[in-house]
Amino acid sequence: MGEFWPVEDVLAYLAGNWRVERTVRDLASGAEGRFTGTTVFGPPDDGEPLDDNEALNEGRSPDGCGLLHRESGTFVWQGVARPAERTLRFLPGHGPGTALVRFSDGRPFHDLDLTSGHCVADHPCAADLYRGEFTVRDEDHWRSVWRVRGPAKDLVLTTGYTRLS
Repeated sequence: MGEFWPVEDVLAYLAGNWRVERTVRDLASGAEGRFTGTTVFGPPDDGEPLDDNEALNEGRSPDGCGLLHRESGTFVWQGVARPAERTLRFLPGHGPGTALVRFSDGRPFHDLDLTSGHCVADHPCAADLYRGEFTVRDEDHWRSVWRVRGPAKDLVLTTGYTRLS
């Protein structure tokens, strides 16, 4: 199927441990940074659904807990290494190949539809626009490229994910 690998069940595909390598380029200044670490897609620690009310409001069953995306590693920017981490929520979407991506506090981030193995999603943030392109290469490799444009930012963030066995 060309360069994209269709995903029938996005939450099942993402579940598990991934090695993460991200480059961050500031197109305005020319500065570059690098993040290396791991991402774990797993159930919430307490076993409780991530967002019952949202599921019910959208007419979906709240029984699908979704996955927490826990990323941790080291970010090097202008020669300075710092620990970095973030958590996102991946909730069941409107079909098995889709997910609703939320920030750790539950605010909407973007929708994700990998049924074709490729997806483009937008996230407006104040006056800046984040446009993400997601590409699944095979069962163990996928990547995201976020292009951030606006008065405050001019960035490209490219992240490669490799499944850990």
